[in-house]
Amino acid sequence: MGAELEVVVGRLETLAVDAIVNAANRELAPGAGVDGAIRRAAGPGLSELLTRHGPLPDSNVLITPGFALPARFVIHTAAPIWHGQASRDHKVAALAQCYRAALAAAHDASLHSVAFPALGTGIYGWPREIACRIAISTTRAAPHAPGRVLFCCFTEEDAAFYREALAA
Repeated sequence: MGAELEVVVGRLETLAVDAIVNAANRELAPGAGVDGAIRRAAGPGLSELLTRHGPLPDSNVLITPGFALPARFVIHTAAPIWHGQASRDHKVAALAQCYRAALAAAHDASLHSVAFPALGTGIYGWPREIACRIAISTTRAAPHAPGRVLFCCFTEEDAAFYREALAA
């Protein structure tokens, strides 16, 4: 693959990259956490645009302009919920597909850099270590990815999981 993988600690919505990935919900309705921070930083145009789009199918993506964000684009995806009736294997595959779909969308849009939050680890309940391993292994195996992929962590504790997985 050849992408440069980096771990940063900070706020996703402040990164000056080609695209950031939004941990959206399936309805693309305003949410808290990453989604709320992105919407506040992007300004009302992003929320207005998202109201015109229907539900986001599981593990699919929607790419939108970044509006007032430093990032030019936002790639929206909805991770599977950790606690639920689906099998663990199905959930792992679905989360991996979120990463693959976002990387493919970035590639298709000829983007050179993309930044991910820890998808699914907020209200969707994914254990950070499991979600981190999926993010790293899926990105490493992706046939097409931008030249630079950042994993943006909110805390140093979260970043430690990513650094450990990258070192493996």
